[in-house]
Amino acid sequence: MKLLHITHRWIVRWQNWLMAALLLFAILAGCRLWPHPPLRSWLPSSTAVYDSKGHLLRLTLASDQQYRLWVPLKDISPQLVDGVLLHEDRWYRWHAGVNPYGLLRGAWITYIRHGSPQGGSTITMQLARLLWGLNTRTPLGKLRQIARAMQLELFHSKREILEAYLNLAPYGSNVQGIATASLVYFGKPASQLSLPEALTLAVIPQNPSRRLLAGQGGSSALISSGLADARNRLYQAWLATHPHDANLKPLFALPLTLRPLSRLPFETPHAVEQVLSAQSLNGEARSAVVTTTLDLDLQRTLERQIALYIKRKASSGIANAAAILVDTRDMGIKAMVGSADYRNAAIQGQVNGTLAKRSPGSALKPFIYALGFDQGVLHPQTVLRDVPTAFGPYTPENFDGNFLGPITATQALIRSRNIPAVWVASQLHQPSLFDFLQQAGVSRMASEQHYGLSLVLGGGEVSMQELAGLYAMLANRGVLRPLRLRVDDPKTDGTRLLSDEASYMAMDILRQNPRPDDAADMQGTRLPVYWKTGTSWAFRDAWTAGSFGPYVLVVWIGNFDGSGNPAFVGIDAAAPLFFQIIDAMNAEHVPLNEPIRAMPPNLRRVQICLASGNLPTQWCPQRGMTWFIPGKSPIRVDSIYRPVVIDDATGKAACPPFDDKRTHVEVYEFWPSDLQRVFQQAGMPRRKPPVNEACNDNERISGAPPRITSPLRGSTYTLRLKQLAEESIPFTATNDADVRALYWFVDDAYVGRSAPGELMYWQPHGAGRHTVRVVDDHGLADQRILDITLAE
Repeated sequence: MKLLHITHRWIVRWQNWLMAALLLFAILAGCRLWPHPPLRSWLPSSTAVYDSKGHLLRLTLASDQQYRLWVPLKDISPQLVDGVLLHEDRWYRWHAGVNPYGLLRGAWITYIRHGSPQGGSTITMQLARLLWGLNTRTPLGKLRQIARAMQLELFHSKREILEAYLNLAPYGSNVQGIATASLVYFGKPASQLSLPEALTLAVIPQNPSRRLLAGQGGSSALISSGLADARNRLYQAWLATHPHDANLKPLFALPLTLRPLSRLPFETPHAVEQVLSAQSLNGEARSAVVTTTLDLDLQRTLERQIALYIKRKASSGIANAAAILVDTRDMGIKAMVGSADYRNAAIQGQVNGTLAKRSPGSALKPFIYALGFDQGVLHPQTVLRDVPTAFGPYTPENFDGNFLGPITATQALIRSRNIPAVWVASQLHQPSLFDFLQQAGVSRMASEQHYGLSLVLGGGEVSMQELAGLYAMLANRGVLRPLRLRVDDPKTDGTRLLSDEASYMAMDILRQNPRPDDAADMQGTRLPVYWKTGTSWAFRDAWTAGSFGPYVLVVWIGNFDGSGNPAFVGIDAAAPLFFQIIDAMNAEHVPLNEPIRAMPPNLRRVQICLASGNLPTQWCPQRGMTWFIPGKSPIRVDSIYRPVVIDDATGKAACPPFDDKRTHVEVYEFWPSDLQRVFQQAGMPRRKPPVNEACNDNERISGAPPRITSPLRGSTYTLRLKQLAEESIPFTATNDADVRALYWFVDDAYVGRSAPGELMYWQPHGAGRHTVRVVDDHGLADQRILDITLAE
């Protein structure tokens, strides 16, 4: 009976102990599993920004003005982790946050023997002091530290505590954490440290202020003798458990230098600031590590060439420049120079010029012609008129003030003629140039009515990054894709804005643009460059943009305050720097190869008459080839060269029938009236085709109808109501070479007659829509709609 009673008491006692153990385990498990923020969220983090090859560009300060970069434990060198545990807390993996032996030893030495203060703190206790900012120099402070350490052990795993300590350990000044110290002092990630470097960082947190040199202002600083001795002592202890590292002993005899905090990299400042500000604008949490698409080697090439160019051109008043380089294969920005000198306040160097909205001048012309190719307005050898032309109230001029007369679309784009470009733009519809730029994402544009046709010549504003995206779209065969500045920015399929054929033809024209520094025999020996210049009104901006190899480069010269300079001309100021950068890239890096640019399958080569760009007749003396898009490109038969039957007796045009006359055939050039005037002004008048008034036009083989040039197609004319009686609208038209009179009609009512090349003014009676028609003396006609509104 007594035995049963004892057994029962023993079972009850063990049940109590078991329940207590289970209850304790449940409490511990509950504390560990209870939702609580991770330790990395307790303090703000810095951001390390890298280029695409792993070069550190900048390490930012955290919001509390500390350099603190958090990295996972797996990304820290195992040698460094083992070195810290060996030096700081050998029993870390087995104690519960507090090492009683270490505390008693520290108290004995500090308070009984009155020696140097010894804390006896574990890694957990040190982390508690860092997280809660505890004063542990007093017994009460030490007790608080112990309590907080046990709290940490209760709520977090050993791995989490060790990771947090390594990321928050003090490393002198405002440097915290292993990853930060590795970048600051050795310029490398914590995963790539050598054993001497790892053991050096392992001993610093114990006394960072004494073991690091103060005031590291030079390019490097030798570690203090105290730090070297502490590291070497740790190495001796290390060999006890890692004897295979004895062969590294010579490395510990070498002098070890630490890079000063003042020498932290500060590369690509404009690009880095754009990345960081984009995070803030998008409401993203600051990432500890950001990898950009930049290439530091290419960045330095651009910076070096810009600095040299600015120094060489200082006497011309050129003090600032910006450039951006984009890889068209993935749309990554490889280099971005926002100003010639970020630190120069005189030129507002901290402004990112690649984001500034500026007038592009003629840099948008390639897209006007590409749109024209797509809409069937012209092909590369279409002959355009570079003659004085009024587009309603808008009368553009060429940059040089001269007119070249008939000029092919190819040469008009290469030579950047304004009049042909404006004419092509006036023919565009669905989309117009304005619509196209909106589809391309050009921001902050006013209304299309605000710009009118001045948009063609730079009346609007674009940023360098927007312009780079447009030229990359041309290089990518008409597909627009967004620029990427971070490697984790998504790669998209893009949006097609131009056809494959139109893009190919526009690029082919840009390829023919000769370098400003090239001799004719050197054109074929260099990498093809597809480029165009631009100069804004009042010489405020000089541009050159284009593609070469897999890259697009845009260069800008100007002043951020908008002040002009006669030296700011695209071909003279920006183009030399553009090609200087290309040559430097080709010389300093892997030689650039031309991407394969296969001809689009729907593109053809056809024969044309060079004088008109139209299909040749038997009378055309000079013929050539042009690109042609079946179903899109305009199909017309040449009408410049026409045969005229001449009466041998009179020398005039013979009247049919010709059977009883002695005649011969001569071929004459029938140029429109506006081109005839240009030839005459240039001192090259064309032989006027003979006319026999007695023939009643029976001798006319063919002829071109007149073409109204004013009023402008699609425009609305606004007249002042109070001065309506004095307001008038000019009517003008071009005509065939043998036309002698033009007759004008408004809504089928005859309003007047004009000679070829003359203006005729018509006075409206009020607002409304009218049909204006012109008929030449051969009965050929043209017409268009005229809208009139009245304003106070």
